[in-house]
Formats: sequence, C-alpha cells, structure tokens
Amino acid sequence: MKIATYNVNGVNGRLPVLLRWLDVAQPDIVCLQELKAPQDKFPEKAIRERGYESIWHGQSRWNGVAILSRVGTIHETRRGLPGDPDDVQSRYIEAAVNGVLIAGLYAPNGNPRPGPKFDFKLRWFDRLLAHLDGLVGMDAPVVIAGDFNIIPSDRDVYVPDRWRDDALFAPEVREAYSRLLGQGWIDALRHEHPGETIYTFWKYLRYAFERDAGLRIDHILLNPVAASRLVTAQVDKAPRSWPKTSDHTPVWIELGDDKRKRRKRSAK
Repeated sequence: MKIATYNVNGVNGRLPVLLRWLDVAQPDIVCLQELKAPQDKFPEKAIRERGYESIWHGQSRWNGVAILSRVGTIHETRRGLPGDPDDVQSRYIEAAVNGVLIAGLYAPNGNPRPGPKFDFKLRWFDRLLAHLDGLVGMDAPVVIAGDFNIIPSDRDVYVPDRWRDDALFAPEVREAYSRLLGQGWIDALRHEHPGETIYTFWKYLRYAFERDAGLRIDHILLNPVAASRLVTAQVDKAPRSWPKTSDHTPVWIELGDDKRKRRKRSAK
C-alpha cells in the first residue's frame, strides 16, 4: 500500500498539478494539506474521476486537510484535535482506511516568534501529543502524515544558521517533535535514510529548488505496527519542478502486508 502526503498550497489553484501527480504516482492513500478552500469548494468530482474517494475539512482562504483513497471506503474517526473547543482552524483529519488508521495534519506555522501565533503553535502541539499518545500503541498500523512545520534537525535544512530564529526551527518545536518520537513514533524518511540530505519544501525565491536550498518539514510518522511493515519511504521531487506547482513536494511510503514481511524475513 502506497501512502503519501502532499501540501498542495491551494487545491483548486493547483488542481492540474495534483491530478497529474495522481495519474503518474498512483498512490493508494493521500493526505493533502493547505487546501485553501471552503468546505463546499473542494474538487470532489475531479478527484473522484481519477478513482479516489475523499473526505475533507475545509476552511475559506487558509488551512484545510483531506484524505483520498482508491483502496477502500474512508471511515472518518475525527476532524480537529481535542482539547480546545475554541479552535476552529481546519488542521487535523483522521480516518480508518483498508485496515490502517490514517491521520493527516497541517500544523501551525508559528511565525512571527515570539508572539500569539507561536504560542498557539506550542499549544496545538501539546494537544497533538496528548491525542497521539493514545494511538501509538494500537494493535493496528497507524500513519500520521502531513506538513508538521517543524525542521527536526540541522541536517534537515539548508544553511541552518539562517533559520535559528524561525518558528519552524525553534528549540521548543524541535523538542515537541522529539517528544513525539519518544512516544514511540518512527520518522519513516529518517528511518530509511538516516544520513542523507532530504528536503520536502523549497521557497519560490532565488531559485531555491534549482539550488536544492530546502527544508524537510513534511513528515510521515509510523507506530511500531506500521513500522514493522515499512518497505520504503521516499520524496517525490518531480512535481516541484512542474509549472504552477506547490512549494512542497509529495512524500510517500510503502507498507507491505504481513505475509510479504514474513517472506522477506524468511528469505534472510
């Protein structure tokens, strides 16, 4: 099963890019972020014509998350994080699909720092940690995918010293990410590529993509059950080079079934 995350930076404005990528990459399940579309403007019909069922949590002009599936019905389990009834931002959606619990998230940016937006980001991550602590130990595979707006370490950013004061690289948010891993979540890309330079986002300015001056802020986290089925984790850089594209690019993993993993182990 191929599971991907993609911050599309406007699902309607970038719809030709998204549909092209779905045709080429053919992921089974996709988490989308930054829809920038109200609930009634999500392009459900166009996505359904590509063979994908979808659920979404929209918001006018900002935020927005969705889950797409071509491998089974999407059984929604949650939209929005618990813990703050006044939080109306569309940043979290969760569903069971084909035996896997999938959560798609779009974390707050937090800039400028310090300030109210950064304080909200820290509170949001506290709520995320509290919720995910109840999911990591499930007997079923759980996949948390999305734009975390966190650069976990120096090796995840081009010229780290330029980002020391940014909310994406602040010690408090890096510590929050470490706390997530401490719960037992596995960073799929780093698990598969422990020493490599890997980016998922490049600004539009100063030919950042062409110079590979990027950040790694789009992550896929796996609970131990899902990690035991991990076959590969990759960044699909091709869509970032397409015309009128997002400043992010897709990240994807492949999960094998139990029988496949047993065969691989016995072959050793």
